[in-house]
Amino acid sequence: MINLKYASFSILPLVSAGTWLGMLLAMFIVWEVQGSPHYVSMESNQSIAYISDIGAQGLQPLFIAGCCVTTIFLDLSFAAERWLRHTGRLARNMGMTEKILSTLSIIFAVAGTFGLILLSIFDTVSHPRLHDGFLLLFIAGYVLSAIFVCAEYQRLGVHFRQHRVLRASFWMKLFFIIIEIIFTAVFVGTSFTTHKSIAAVFEWIIAVVFTFYVLTFFVDLLPASQNHQKTTELEMGHVDQATAAYQNGHTTGGMRTHVGGADGQQPRPPVSQNY
Repeated sequence: MINLKYASFSILPLVSAGTWLGMLLAMFIVWEVQGSPHYVSMESNQSIAYISDIGAQGLQPLFIAGCCVTTIFLDLSFAAERWLRHTGRLARNMGMTEKILSTLSIIFAVAGTFGLILLSIFDTVSHPRLHDGFLLLFIAGYVLSAIFVCAEYQRLGVHFRQHRVLRASFWMKLFFIIIEIIFTAVFVGTSFTTHKSIAAVFEWIIAVVFTFYVLTFFVDLLPASQNHQKTTELEMGHVDQATAAYQNGHTTGGMRTHVGGADGQQPRPPVSQNY
């Protein structure tokens, strides 16, 4: 069964990804419908507009609103994932290292948020240098955030080898990191040459790939909505004395000890935990 209270958290990355992809499609379609105009911010030999070229024109309000909604809901997804691990609805961080990695991923995601919002405000026509700096902050922030998330999930996978969701999410995010680094290198390299149209193509590809990265957090958050949880603390190898007594029928001096308490009631089963 689905717990609607916790299922609502998985909607956050869907809103983020849907807003981002919808904004990109709207901007590209408008540019095409208008006859692929050559904007003042484009180079003379450039035939394909950058996202920022389109966003600096009449669609800037859409560009700003889309960037704000996308990043805010993505950051809320980060915060929700951290809280659900803390409360035990998702596999808990078993040590300080995982918590530090999670915190760093959130910090760099917030840095990427500021980068994207500010680059949409400081457009490429009026503030070209600021715009390029915020673009770098956006890309670097989220790539570094993804690296720390992957490191956290790799360590979680050591403790929770039976959780396929962790492995799947790790590989999806690692794929995002590799692709974004390669495409960003091509984008930056061609941006400083006469091949501006090629750079524009790779900017659009980078933006689309970012959509799929956001959707990986839907995979991360969805297991929290499951009422029938599959993993017990005994399976994880981190069992307290009360749980061990429940599982093994602990006895003291030939008498069965009910660790559950002095009222003579049976001890409760071990607390279960999601992915």
